[in-house]
Amino acid sequence: MSFSASDMQRLVSLLGTEQDTSQLRHTLQQKQQQGNNLAKETDKLMKAFTALPIGPDQRQRKLQKERLLNDFSAALNSFQRTQRQAAEREREYVARVRASSRVSSGGQPEDSFGNAPQNYSQVQAQTEAFNEEDLRLIQERESAIRQLESDITDINDIFKDLGMMVHEQGDMIDSIEANVETADNCVQNASQQLTQAASYQQSHRKKICILLIVGAVGIVVIGLIIWGAVKQ
Repeated sequence: MSFSASDMQRLVSLLGTEQDTSQLRHTLQQKQQQGNNLAKETDKLMKAFTALPIGPDQRQRKLQKERLLNDFSAALNSFQRTQRQAAEREREYVARVRASSRVSSGGQPEDSFGNAPQNYSQVQAQTEAFNEEDLRLIQERESAIRQLESDITDINDIFKDLGMMVHEQGDMIDSIEANVETADNCVQNASQQLTQAASYQQSHRKKICILLIVGAVGIVVIGLIIWGAVKQ
């Protein structure tokens, strides 16, 4: 996009000068269409990139997407600015042609010397030829202006898409951070519960051991008592 804008800027600067030829305008229109098509394709790729599923590298992807959006937006601004300059140059040219055209003057060649009708016919033919050429140039430039205005509208639509992508990215990141925070809280709660469970289990084991020891001592004592009674 940046290269297209630079090429267009160089060509636009020649409009209205002695180097303003049909070939120059044809080349400018080609560059304009190439840049417009490239902008549309890049817009599609940005949408596809935004629609990728969330993964563990989401934060890195966020930074990458921000950089791509900023670069693309800057290139679009430069490209559209050149489009507007081209349209303005074309309007200025049409205005000059209309102002200098003999059609707009409404006059007729003077015949102050009473020349023969043949001379008048020759002048009239030259005037009509000149006017036809002016009209052709005006139609050609106005067609280019309409195309530029249509392409500028397309770029405006892409800017709207970029705005939506930036907004959606912000909402998505907020949602991801909220989910991460919730997951951290769940992990912390689970860890606390596991710690409590382990502590309870260890205490329970100690109680069982104490009861077993007490039971064993009791059995030994009872056994000694019984043994002493039998011996007597």
